[in-house]
Amino acid sequence: MPQDQNAGRIHSVRTDNSTFERLEEFKYLGKTLTNQNSIAEEIKSRLRSGKACYHSMQNALSSRLLSKNLNIKIYRTKIFPVVLYGCETWSLTLREERRLRVFESMVLRRLFGPRRDEVMVEWRRLHNEELNDLYSSPNIVRVIKSRRMRWAGHVACMGEGRRCMGSWWGNRRERDH
Repeated sequence: MPQDQNAGRIHSVRTDNSTFERLEEFKYLGKTLTNQNSIAEEIKSRLRSGKACYHSMQNALSSRLLSKNLNIKIYRTKIFPVVLYGCETWSLTLREERRLRVFESMVLRRLFGPRRDEVMVEWRRLHNEELNDLYSSPNIVRVIKSRRMRWAGHVACMGEGRRCMGSWWGNRRERDH
């Protein structure tokens, strides 16, 4: 049905003895899918999960017993993957890129802590440029873009049979038949 005829109605699909209700959004394999095909809700959901993951590890990350390098490794191996799950299919707007950078800056500021300003003789938050200098890894948006390019390369290699051309398994199957 055209969208204007759908307004205010809940549609369901019946097959055999099952009825499926039409939803505005739902989770499937850990991803939030919407009827508008909007990635914004998925990114918000991933950021909420990343914040929850950070807060669950906050005691360990704020411990003086762990070095900054170890804290960064924990961030890269535990929190980063939670936020970036499925990012290969995201098409980011500037607003979403900004949200991701703000999240990363928030975590990095907490990991690196404040700096003592010798001139003003007080503690202050790190500026974004200082965070970039301290955090030598690529920022979150750059990682997403590189993963998207890698995924696009995999898709480009796929042949008609939905298998990667030139793979060991593909060559073996062609040889054996």
